[in-house]
Amino acid sequence: MDIREVAEWFLQQDSMTPKKLQKMCYYAQAWHYTLYNEELFSEKIEAWVHGPVSRVLYREYADYRWNNIPKSKDVSVILSDEQEDTLKAVLETYGEFSGDQLEALTHSEDPWIKARGNCEEWESCTTEITIDSMKEYYSKKFEDAQGE
Repeated sequence: MDIREVAEWFLQQDSMTPKKLQKMCYYAQAWHYTLYNEELFSEKIEAWVHGPVSRVLYREYADYRWNNIPKSKDVSVILSDEQEDTLKAVLETYGEFSGDQLEALTHSEDPWIKARGNCEEWESCTTEITIDSMKEYYSKKFEDAQGE
């Protein structure tokens, strides 16, 4: 699967800004790998100033800037049951938040923080947020939630 297909699935559900779409795809990757030990897509995610970003998606939707990308229609995205479960859960959990709220949330979480290292908050950074750092952090979050 390609990150553009994940983005298309989210855009079939609702229109959203590129920033929100980036974060939704990030959370989909993080949670899918955490729960199924399988990457949802192979594209890298980097720790940019405004949170996790895929260069592929950035280039694809850059022209929208801060505006909503229109809701997609009639695009067929083939998903396994596990992939669809992940995307639905991510949409249900994070879909109500704006891109700015999701940015703030990712800024409070270890995968983005650790990838940024000693970079200042305004400083450009292209360090990859590794899939293993996502799994380490979100596995702990999942375990904590199961204990409640």
